[in-house]
Parts: sequence; structure tokens; C-alpha cells
Amino acid sequence: MTRGNQRELARQKNAKKQNEQGKGKRGDDGLSAAARKQRDAEIMQQKQKKADEGGKPGSKTK
Repeated sequence: MTRGNQRELARQKNAKKQNEQGKGKRGDDGLSAAARKQRDAEIMQQKQKKADEGGKPGSKTK
């Protein structure tokens, strides 16, 4: 019976660790799947436009 407290402390430590791991992940942001897909598509379009604009001056050859 001397290990009862040790087990409880280990359970608490593990629960805290699991909670901390979940913080870094992208959780539920309140958007539906369709809305999230639309938002992500707009972000990717902006990134592609920025990459295209940035790549044009360096790609010129003489």
C-alpha cells in the first residue's frame, strides 16, 4: 500500500503531460470543414501569388 500515492502522482503527472501536448496542436477553431477548406485555399493562393511575384525578378536570363 505504500505505492498508492506514487501511482496517483504518476497519473497526475501523465494527465498534465497529455494536456500540454494537446496545446500545440490545431484544435477546433469553430469553423466547419467547408469553411476551413475555403480559408486554407485563400491562404495558399496568397502564398502562391507572393511566391510568383518574388520569383519573377530572379528568373530573368540574358
